[in-house]
Amino acid sequence: MNWLTWLGDFFSDPDRRSGPNSIANRIAEHLLFSGEALLFAALLAVPLGLLIGYTGRGVTAVTALAGAARALPTLGLVTLAVLLAGVGDTAVLMPLVALAAPPLLVAAVEGVRGTDPDVRDAARGVGLTHPQVLWQVCVPSALPTLLAGFRTATVQVVATATVAAYVGLGGLGRYVVDGLATRDYAMTVGGALLVVLLAVGAQAFFALLARYALPPGLRAQQLATARQPS
Repeated sequence: MNWLTWLGDFFSDPDRRSGPNSIANRIAEHLLFSGEALLFAALLAVPLGLLIGYTGRGVTAVTALAGAARALPTLGLVTLAVLLAGVGDTAVLMPLVALAAPPLLVAAVEGVRGTDPDVRDAARGVGLTHPQVLWQVCVPSALPTLLAGFRTATVQVVATATVAAYVGLGGLGRYVVDGLATRDYAMTVGGALLVVLLAVGAQAFFALLARYALPPGLRAQQLATARQPS
C-alpha cells in the first residue's frame, strides 16, 4: 500500500532524526503551542466557570456562548488574528485559546453545579464561608468533570495546532503544509499520523490521570455510578 511506503520513507529520512525539521523538534514546538493555549484558556475559563457554577448566574449564557464558540472556524480566526496582530505566536494562540476555553468553562460550571446541595448546605451549616465551600467542597467534587473538560480541550487543541504552520510557524503542521505544497505525500501522511498519535496520547494521559490522581472517595463514587443500571 502507498501509505505504508510513504510512512517508511518519512520515518527513515535522516532529516527526521536531528535538526530543526526533526520529529523531536516538531513535537516540542507542537506541544509548546498547545500547552500555552491550554494554560491561557484555563486561566480565563476555569475561575469564571467555578464562579458561575457556584452562584448559578449566567449558566444559560455560558451554554449558548460555548455552543457558538464551537462553530467558529479556526483557520478563519487565524487569518483574523494575523490581520490584527501580525504573524507570530499570538496569531496561533488566539484561535487555540478560543477553541479550548468553551469545554473548560462548561466543565467548570457543570462540575460545581453537580455538587450535592445537601453537602453544600451542611458545609455552610458548620460555619464555612462561601469561598471555603467552593474550594473545599465543590471543587474536589467537580474534579472528574474538570478533568473531562481538560481532556476534551487538550485533544481539540493538539489536533488543531497544525494551523501554526499556515502562518509560517513550526509544529507538526509544518510536515502537513509543506508536504502538500511540495507534493511530498510521505511528509504529509507522516505528519498527519504524528498529530493523531499525539492527540491519542493526550487522551490516554487524562484517562490515566482521572483514574489514579483523583481521591479514592471520588474514584469509588465514579465506579459506583458507572455500575448503576441505566
